[in-house]
Amino acid sequence: MSTFAHPEIVKMLKTKFVPVAIDQAYQRRQKDAEGEFYRKIAKQGPRNDVSGGPTTQGNYASTNSGRLLFYNNNRNPDRLAGLMKKALEEDDSEQKEVEPITENGEPDKRFNPKPPEGGLVLRVHTKILGGYPPPKKESEKYFQQGHGRDNFWITKAEHEALVSGNVPEKLALRMARYHLVDNTRGEPPSWKPEEITALEMKIENGTVTGSVNLKTASGDRTFTADIVGVIETDGAKITRFDFVAKGDFSGHGRYTQNPPPGKFPLGIAFELADGNDIADAIPPQASRGWVDGYWR
Repeated sequence: MSTFAHPEIVKMLKTKFVPVAIDQAYQRRQKDAEGEFYRKIAKQGPRNDVSGGPTTQGNYASTNSGRLLFYNNNRNPDRLAGLMKKALEEDDSEQKEVEPITENGEPDKRFNPKPPEGGLVLRVHTKILGGYPPPKKESEKYFQQGHGRDNFWITKAEHEALVSGNVPEKLALRMARYHLVDNTRGEPPSWKPEEITALEMKIENGTVTGSVNLKTASGDRTFTADIVGVIETDGAKITRFDFVAKGDFSGHGRYTQNPPPGKFPLGIAFELADGNDIADAIPPQASRGWVDGYWR
């Protein structure tokens, strides 16, 4: 059983804690109240280098004043459940402590980009469709069943071009570089421009078709896929833009170790977000701290 499928953990998160999911690479760098509060908590844990160290990732529990109750970066659900229960056993008065926290102020714009006005957000779902050997232990099974998620941002000008039946070159290149990746086991490397050896994507009568070939110079990481989907419009607005890139992937990145051996089938689905999910506003993974670079 994975950590956040553990019924006892889920129950405590719903009734005894206020769960918050963040990308610590943002918060440990943000020059605003949110960043200050996170760094206050993280400095009390073992990964306390918030000045530019490799990472402060993990599970933190704190009081509302920022006093650390525990830190954990172990996937064992029983261990996490035990730490949560121990924290809740503290004196009730300790749990209710309130101290002044820095005024909210303005958020750090570098780490709080917004989806482009008049543009589109596509939800991206990635899944390895086969090729894994039988898992040797429980933790391997969770990685093998992993499902990658991301958001693909499209500008207003690109939205308008798509309505007219054209796929802008920059849009297709951004999709290939940053979203045709295997992110099912961790943070993937993006493709370099020169690693896009072939790319075609077009729209005809509401049908999206195309193909892509991606390959590193050494050939240690590759992806060859076909693209197919549908697009629907209502006047000057796209109401449906769903497509899939499916093909054979090989290799891995520094943080995406242990893929299936050789070439394996990978599917990446893109669907138009309706804006009703808070997750629709999460910036694309590849835009982390440099959204201007993502648009280039």
